[in-house]
Amino acid sequence: MLRLIVYVLIAVAAWKAYTSYQAKTGGLSPTLLLTEPRPRSIDVGSSTSSTPKYTCDGRTHCSQMTSCEEAKFFLRNCPNTKMDGDNDGIPCERQLCN
Repeated sequence: MLRLIVYVLIAVAAWKAYTSYQAKTGGLSPTLLLTEPRPRSIDVGSSTSSTPKYTCDGRTHCSQMTSCEEAKFFLRNCPNTKMDGDNDGIPCERQLCN
């Protein structure tokens, strides 16, 4: 019986502490949960041009590229390229991107 009384007193003390904490911090307001998200403006900049500078046309080797920029495009965007022998993300290190 004494244990039950102790548990009830602890529960009451915890509830009082919780309600006083909620009163001080304001708790979660239901209006905050129901408001619409604020729209964000996204700056697309000039990086999204309507016509891409390069296209995947089947070239896979460094000898077929004309610039380091072109080789990087092919490595990032085209399948089955053979321009990065050591897999460090830098294509054509000996020919174009040194």
